[in-house]
Amino acid sequence: MNEMSVLGVMKSIVPITRFNKGEASRIFDEVEAGGTKVVMKNNRPACILMSPEKYESLMEMLSDYIMEEEAEARMTQYDPDETMSRREVMESFGITDDDLDDVVVEIE
Repeated sequence: MNEMSVLGVMKSIVPITRFNKGEASRIFDEVEAGGTKVVMKNNRPACILMSPEKYESLMEMLSDYIMEEEAEARMTQYDPDETMSRREVMESFGITDDDLDDVVVEIE
């Protein structure tokens, strides 16, 4: 929904009867052109239609938020006296810098 005005909300509402009348293709075009649509069934929201890109963006934001919450929760339990340096971790696993020279890591 680009507009949070009454008019914007009204434009986003799609009665399910439009689907029943064979207007699905036209509704999908409206979603592509104007964003999110709320499908109403029996005067209640039944589902939300949005582009795959918008859905992916929302899921990514949600994932980022969940990870941030987890990081903040972990930081409340952080005790610097109980941590190990990178060197200590590598030594505990018997790993050397040479062992890691050929390792390729991709971070998204």
